Amino acid sequence: MSALSHLKPNKLWQIFEQICQIPHPSKHEQKISLWIQSWAKELGLSIKEDAVGNLIIKKPATAGMENKKGVILQAHMDMVPQKNADTEHNFLTDSIKPYIITEADGDWVTAEGTTLGADNGIGLSSALAVLASDDIAHGPLEVLVTIDEEAGMTGAFGLEAGWLDGELLINTDSEQEGEVYMGCAGGIDGEATFAITYEDAPADVESFNLSISGLKGGHSGVDIHTGRANANKLLVRFLLEASNEFNLRLTELNGGSLRNAIPREADASFVISKTQVAALKSKLADYLATIRHSLAAIETDLEMLLISPETFDECWTQQTQSNILRALSACPNGVLRMSDDIEGIVETSSNLGVMRSKGNKFVTMTLIRSLHDDGRSDAQTMVQSVFELAGADIKFSGAYPGWKPDTSSALMQTVRETYQTLFNKVPEIMVIHAGLECGLFKTAYPHWDMVSFGPTIKFPHSPDEKVQISTVEQYWQLLVAVLANIPEKA
Repeated sequence: MSALSHLKPNKLWQIFEQICQIPHPSKHEQKISLWIQSWAKELGLSIKEDAVGNLIIKKPATAGMENKKGVILQAHMDMVPQKNADTEHNFLTDSIKPYIITEADGDWVTAEGTTLGADNGIGLSSALAVLASDDIAHGPLEVLVTIDEEAGMTGAFGLEAGWLDGELLINTDSEQEGEVYMGCAGGIDGEATFAITYEDAPADVESFNLSISGLKGGHSGVDIHTGRANANKLLVRFLLEASNEFNLRLTELNGGSLRNAIPREADASFVISKTQVAALKSKLADYLATIRHSLAAIETDLEMLLISPETFDECWTQQTQSNILRALSACPNGVLRMSDDIEGIVETSSNLGVMRSKGNKFVTMTLIRSLHDDGRSDAQTMVQSVFELAGADIKFSGAYPGWKPDTSSALMQTVRETYQTLFNKVPEIMVIHAGLECGLFKTAYPHWDMVSFGPTIKFPHSPDEKVQISTVEQYWQLLVAVLANIPEKA
């Protein structure tokens, strides 16, 4: 028996387990796309692939429901590839290994040492499960499966008008049961590049590599307000303080892996005068004790490791080192402003997600999110100012709009009333700080009425990702009931 086969709804979990077997990180969705196309054709369903690689699957209405408004179920096919440092896993070839957490209430599914891909694999599985079922009442139905949502929203950017007929869209990419979303943040990527100048390492130095690990990381939108530490920021803070106090000269600096994930790990290589090694180690011990104390409530497994690698013959010049460390230290990171309109919701944030030494270049990537274009523009100006003052070349790309809430949404009313009938409580109508594809869909399909809901998924974009089993069943019940309750065409 497979690990998830007994969970309900069975069809959804069986499909999800199949998806876990197929590598599908962002930018590498070919295998999952081919599997979905083959799967749909075996069921006799109409499926098309558009110019950018999105899939559109169509299923006729069940008998007697032909006059219902057409519904599009939407999910993305890619997943965020993150793993623990001690996990051997190739996301291009290896399967995700899901299992049920047996501790406590046994109500969660996670993966062995990697992201689970419940974001958005559960939503994708639910859409396919509806297509595969012959006992679910629905009107004209389409399933839109987009590519590359996590690393650039390429599929949403490339969606063309005329491919889909429906007028109501249900996005399945939300991550909290009991919340229905009617708006989301927009965002923009910033990439700053420094030229690195090297010089001969000073005499009588010792070489070291310093790493920070064990942080929880997480989704740079959903988890940005939780106080989870940024490994890049913590490491840079120590290096800047130490370089002000000692003759410490960097040779390399790296951290994080995705601009939309809070960095969990970072490392630096450097040389330092042999006479200052003991003092450096003492300072590092004090620093580690300090940040462990200040982050004790959240970061319970924080580690910093200092080792002696091979000798480095070259190092960054003092000017290069000063420019890069000071810019990284000053770069805005975390929550920049909370919403004045919606209590408890982040309005604007910035995530210093990646820093990389690449030969004679040092590159850092930042993702800015905001519910308002003005907030995004203000944060962009701050980030740009910091890096330009330090002599970097910075470019912004991939800007995508937020999804402006529609308070008169008829689909929202249907979902709210259906939820209340099913569970005898009113769902929370929310705006999410994460970036959903819905705002981009409005470019090609401005008439679409859209909502987003899903099961509870904790810590997406990190190896701690887990999905709550009981909420998957609730989500499924709601999805099926909403499809049955869709009103007829005017």
